[in-house]
Amino acid sequence: MKLTEIRHSRDQELLSGLIRIHILYHACNEPIYGLGMIEELQRHGYKLSAGTLYPLLHGLEERGYLRSNDIRSGSVARRVYRATPAGRKALAKAREKVKELLGELLE
Repeated sequence: MKLTEIRHSRDQELLSGLIRIHILYHACNEPIYGLGMIEELQRHGYKLSAGTLYPLLHGLEERGYLRSNDIRSGSVARRVYRATPAGRKALAKAREKVKELLGELLE
């Protein structure tokens, strides 16, 4: 593994909590799906592959923050995720922690 790959891996690990909060935020506002979230996160500077995003989505679902359904449109099937009540509560707690941290970072 190259040094730049190690640094990228460490940065990704550090940012993974923010990415989870970002996913949860969007799932609280509207149904989300994998490719749509990859594109949304790219707009914010995160570069995630499907192999990184889907385990995050599955982990959030296993923890009870998201639930998913398969939606069919013709021959196309898509797994759509929505926030659960537990996910909404977790986002509210995360929002408070982010506000606190942001205050410290900007001091």
